[in-house]
Amino acid sequence: MREILIFIFLFGGLFFLTVGTIGLLRFPDVFTRAHSAAKCDTLGAILCLISLIIYDGLNFSGIKLLLTIVFLWITSPTATHLIARAAYNQENGNGEKL
Repeated sequence: MREILIFIFLFGGLFFLTVGTIGLLRFPDVFTRAHSAAKCDTLGAILCLISLIIYDGLNFSGIKLLLTIVFLWITSPTATHLIARAAYNQENGNGEKL
């Protein structure tokens, strides 16, 4: 049963990472590309890390992986928001500071 869960989470993560990469290459502008990269890459990385936690068990390494998940969950949308805001300001000629 444990191997099945590892398989589901790992290939689910790889699926979302692949879809995010395809979206990054296929979408027309920076905003849709940023959306694809933020959503799919965050979910894909988190699912892959969850599969590693299941594989290794809940020990000190698993706790570090959980902290990595929390870090990704916070930083990836924030970085994407800043990149999209900078692109919007550059496109509109705004001189706002980030």
